[in-house]
Amino acid sequence: MSSTSRTSRRRALTACATAVVLTALLAACGPGGAAHDSAGTHHDPAASAPASAADPSGHPAAGAADGMADMPGPDGGTGLTDTVQGYRLTAPDTPLPAGAAADYRFTVTGPDGRAVTDFAVDQTQRMHFYAVRSDLTGFQHLHPTMAADGTWTASLAALAPGTWRTYASFVPKSGGAAGSALVLSRPVTVPGTAAAVPLPPAATTAQVDGYTVTVRGEPMARMAHPMTVHIARDGGPVTDLQPYLDTYAHLTAVHAGDLAFAHLHPATAVDGDHGGPDLTFHAEFPQAGDWRLFLQFRAGGRLHTAELTLRVG
Repeated sequence: MSSTSRTSRRRALTACATAVVLTALLAACGPGGAAHDSAGTHHDPAASAPASAADPSGHPAAGAADGMADMPGPDGGTGLTDTVQGYRLTAPDTPLPAGAAADYRFTVTGPDGRAVTDFAVDQTQRMHFYAVRSDLTGFQHLHPTMAADGTWTASLAALAPGTWRTYASFVPKSGGAAGSALVLSRPVTVPGTAAAVPLPPAATTAQVDGYTVTVRGEPMARMAHPMTVHIARDGGPVTDLQPYLDTYAHLTAVHAGDLAFAHLHPATAVDGDHGGPDLTFHAEFPQAGDWRLFLQFRAGGRLHTAELTLRVG
């Protein structure tokens, strides 16, 4: 074999080997071209646990993950953990009473282990606190008070028996996470007999206190989409919404599969008591599935909360 033939043969073999390696790398990366490690998918044994008296919904337990729990959401996470970026939500592991108002006390500690007392104002408040029942039939949104030592107190209205999840949504004013919106959560039990309540089917409209709320838009998971809420009363558009938390409506979403949390940010500017009928939100859901929407708006001097199930593709 001539020297020229041997050189051509080596070049051909090298090209073939390169093609094989490149093909293997592309297969590992998947269609998006980024490496996908299936071993990193997170599963919680509680996700397949059967319903019980403490969790009557038939949904996975409040802290369960379905492979998406560690994916960053629009508010610094999906709210399914008590620790994010070194910040930790701490509270006594004691049940709350059923059928009676109760104070829920908690503390947020920073990466240094000390109680945080320096919070930025977000939508007129330094802390937004939520309590959500595991079957999504219970929802409370409160603004707790903080003592000098960093202990927060949320005055909860009466809770029905079952498993609940409490969320603390805040923005640190200093430190490494300064300016970042974070959501931390913990489960809490309310003893008693809990009746199973199925999740209402997906819908685009809801009725509350004589108002009709209509949601328009087709949000997709992990993608930013505009979403519009239309508010009407007696068949006519509502144009006298009053400001609430420096906006015309506050929209919270909780995932039916694992109680992942999403706070949808309003985009409509406030101009006195002239809100409505159409309100625009920046919607970004961290995962697909059924989400329960809780829309809070002020009209006629009262705060109203409309609820509906939204299907996210």
